Amino acid sequence: MNKLTTEKRVQVLKVLVEGNSIRSTVRITGVAKNTVVKLLVDAGIICTEYQDKILRNLTCKKIQCDEIWAFCYAKQKNIPDDKQGQFGFGDVWTWVAIDPETKLVASWLVGLRNAEWAKVFMKDVAGRLANRVQLTTDGLKAYLEAVDESFGADVDYAMLVKLYGAETAGQARYSPPKCIGCRRRKVNGKPKRENISTSIVERQNLTMRMNMRRFTRLTNGFSKKIENLEHAVALHFMYYNFVRQHRSLRVSPAMEAGVADRLWNIEDIVKLIEEKEAKKSN
Repeated sequence: MNKLTTEKRVQVLKVLVEGNSIRSTVRITGVAKNTVVKLLVDAGIICTEYQDKILRNLTCKKIQCDEIWAFCYAKQKNIPDDKQGQFGFGDVWTWVAIDPETKLVASWLVGLRNAEWAKVFMKDVAGRLANRVQLTTDGLKAYLEAVDESFGADVDYAMLVKLYGAETAGQARYSPPKCIGCRRRKVNGKPKRENISTSIVERQNLTMRMNMRRFTRLTNGFSKKIENLEHAVALHFMYYNFVRQHRSLRVSPAMEAGVADRLWNIEDIVKLIEEKEAKKSN
């Protein structure tokens, strides 16, 4: 079996993190489809392992959380009867927690939008923080019990509930209803009103849709397997946190948050993959 060179691996990952689909990556790089998928899996695993280890004892002061929709295998309405109700078939949600000051994505979880997954997500968020934070979520009720179980009284928590107007005729399929106002709801502690916001995490939603073909609306590049969606998300956040220079910060979010001392590049991610391969072969 031919092994990709370091240079070719770097090229493939660069194409993937800039929002290209698997098939377009094949056309651009000349690498076989199965090889591209195998590299995505390897990168996703190592990026998950590395960030799970390094994103600990974070000194964030504020955290914003949100959920972004995608689908896997097929749209929910087209799921066969024998696959109905199985995770990884139909609607999938990615939970995201971001520090609005450093722009670091501290935690994410690919799952369903319900109370059980909310608890898993918030437990992970709480476990990565070194101090009390001001937490803002949207109005999803599943957050209430999840935050209470994960943080207890050690959090300043508020919900930002957006109010929407009626859908405009002819635009229902492509544009969300117009936001006509927001309600700030204090839930726990003493959250500062001026810091009750989800604007940064919602902007991250756009970044995800731009940089992962699987999240593009009306796409035919959606994930066919839930595992590949998870790997793509892990690679995206590794690139976002460590490699890409944030325009307003002029450094990466990981550098701003103090978890990295330099700006990474794609070669560093490939190096992690190759180091793991070397350990397995020894």
